[in-house]
Amino acid sequence: MNVSEKQHKAEHRERPSNEAFRAFMGGGWAPRDSTVPSLTEAARYAAARRERLSALFPGERLVVPAGGLKIRSNDTDYVFRPHSAFAHLTGLGADRDPDAVLVLEPRTDGAGAAAGHEAVLYFLPLADRDTEEFFADSRVGEFWVGARPTLASTAAELGVTTRHLHELPDALAKDAGPGAVSVRVVRDADREVAALVDTVRQQAGLTTDEATVAAAQEADLALARALSTQRLVKDDWEVRQMEEAVEATAIAFDAVVAQLPEAVRRGRGERWVEGVFGLHARHAGNGVGYDSICAAGEHATTLHWNRNTGEVREGELLLLDAGVETDALYTADVTRTVPVGGTFSRAQRKVYEAVLAAQEAGLAAARPGNTFKDIHAAAITVIAEHLLEWGLLPEGVTLEQTLDADTGQYHRRWMVHGTSHHLGIDVHDCALALREDYLEGELREGMVLTVEPGLYFKSDDLLVPEELRGIGVRIEDDVVITADGCRNLSAMLPRTADEVEAWVRAGGTR
Repeated sequence: MNVSEKQHKAEHRERPSNEAFRAFMGGGWAPRDSTVPSLTEAARYAAARRERLSALFPGERLVVPAGGLKIRSNDTDYVFRPHSAFAHLTGLGADRDPDAVLVLEPRTDGAGAAAGHEAVLYFLPLADRDTEEFFADSRVGEFWVGARPTLASTAAELGVTTRHLHELPDALAKDAGPGAVSVRVVRDADREVAALVDTVRQQAGLTTDEATVAAAQEADLALARALSTQRLVKDDWEVRQMEEAVEATAIAFDAVVAQLPEAVRRGRGERWVEGVFGLHARHAGNGVGYDSICAAGEHATTLHWNRNTGEVREGELLLLDAGVETDALYTADVTRTVPVGGTFSRAQRKVYEAVLAAQEAGLAAARPGNTFKDIHAAAITVIAEHLLEWGLLPEGVTLEQTLDADTGQYHRRWMVHGTSHHLGIDVHDCALALREDYLEGELREGMVLTVEPGLYFKSDDLLVPEELRGIGVRIEDDVVITADGCRNLSAMLPRTADEVEAWVRAGGTR
């Protein structure tokens, strides 16, 4: 279970191993800082989340891996990001503790009844300086990647019990069996840990045939679904993280607008825009929360254009869909569509104002008592009204007919995506929540959502007037549901056509 054991390749480095050399490398160092950190604010909120999860699965051992390093090429790895469920339940974010595993160990009272869980974090702690790992392990050694935390420091920081990762296999197997302790694991977080749990189940007699294996995997899915559903409503700390992410995103958007003339001048301007936003995202937080969409001109009609290889030209629009991720891994997701030269053409403004009207309808529907799908219904009705008014729907089709989910939907040629999604520690948060909890679910105070209608007229679409071809517009804001409506977290960014034009002409002063 050591991260350095996951990759077995020929050794191409000289690695002295004589005892005199090891003693020389391990000696002569100043004492390490032994200051014990305080319990973090993130960890205090994570403890409450674990308690809620514990109540759903009394008496069961719950295994939530962080996941491991992923190879980028040969012996280089991608920057590590822990699995979202692990981060949510521990308070750890950013580049922390690959291969760590959180285990919620069931406890019993004096009568043997289920009495909650103990949170135990298994990870690879800081190695002593007299070990070969200290200087020779290029994946986890302190010489190569820096010092890891100790068992004691992590216990103090997170308020959990900490143990060495080598103890995990025995811990998972302890008391496992029919009529004793059952085990659930978040399967997609770490394949090796999932395989270990499968072995434990088999050896303990919990899985004996295809039916019991399938039942165990369904139990794992139920755990993952519960973790996803639990994130639908954000706690106060999470809402503050979202505010921080959105504020940093607004600053980065402002920087992009200020750099539009450079993006035009330098060529390959979409890459320039991507770089400017990424610089601010990396400086203000952990980086971007997803690959930025920096779509100029006709590229804006491709919903997930993130190749970002095109030119940025005067007279065209730039659609920037991007978000800063905080160090705690909460991400914004904001879109603005701006005229590169500072003035919308007549056709561009026509499309922009239609999308803005649709967004206003969606924002008005984002309130307690409505369902999540009501946001899309409100926005898409406005989109369909404009398309009907412009004569783009098939001849004879009424508004009611195109909005019919079974026999209509002609308007979706020009807006194929939904208007909203949950947002948080994942850009498309809570993805495993059931339809009745997500799409059909009632909006509740503390939910964080996007509202993002758009219109996209491809340059080769012969069903639209030539003046509209190649125009793509999306306007996206992040909102938190309040007691009587919603609060637009990204309202500091210009949104109306006049405001956006003034913003660009002023060089990004908001």
